[in-house]
Amino acid sequence: MHDRARLDHLVVMAGTLAEGAAWCEATLGVLPGAGGEHPLFGTHNRLLSVASDVFPLAYLEIIAINPEAAGARQTSAGGLKRWFDMDDEALRAQLRRHGPRLIHWVARVPDVQDAAARLAMLEIDRGEVLRANRMTPAGLLEWQITVRPDGRRLFDGCLPTLIEWAGVHPATDMPPSGLTLRSLTLRHPRAAALGEACTAVGLADVAIAPDVHASIDAVLATPRGEVVLSSAEGG
Repeated sequence: MHDRARLDHLVVMAGTLAEGAAWCEATLGVLPGAGGEHPLFGTHNRLLSVASDVFPLAYLEIIAINPEAAGARQTSAGGLKRWFDMDDEALRAQLRRHGPRLIHWVARVPDVQDAAARLAMLEIDRGEVLRANRMTPAGLLEWQITVRPDGRRLFDGCLPTLIEWAGVHPATDMPPSGLTLRSLTLRHPRAAALGEACTAVGLADVAIAPDVHASIDAVLATPRGEVVLSSAEGG
């Protein structure tokens, strides 16, 4: 499962989880499954499998700020900003205009410390490796994840956050959703530099294309036919 770097999950941000669930049903034809809370960052999520032969154990995460969490603006861990740029007002404004959308992706790696060090050799600061967890009905999920103090994504979200799971992967027990991820393409003005960074962490088979505008484009097979999710504004 953790033998090499792979796409782990797609990140869709929503203003609220209710908005995210409604978007999922309207866009993909299915309701997301249950998720949980992230005490470290004051967020919560809902999940559904998009696994395929090409992307084993892949899933889609719909994430939102939890208004009932303590420290709604910042984490208690040294005042860090939330992961995935979730405190960025420009990103929040885009969600208010266009609704939930794909903003980022996460790659699982066998050794997150080593992968982060390889990026540092390219002068890319992917962030501190933090330990995080959340409770599930089956027990405690635990992982290590790269998060910058400013919470920023890099390469306009195209360079993945890195995660190393401890023990059970959350997608192991996810029921089939009727969705499968067919392809993921990263488009960026600095495609060569992005490709070098992905290769450095072991993601040598990621599709990357030069483009004037940055975007993450995920093609999904759904009960409603093929759907393309894009991180481009309004996508």
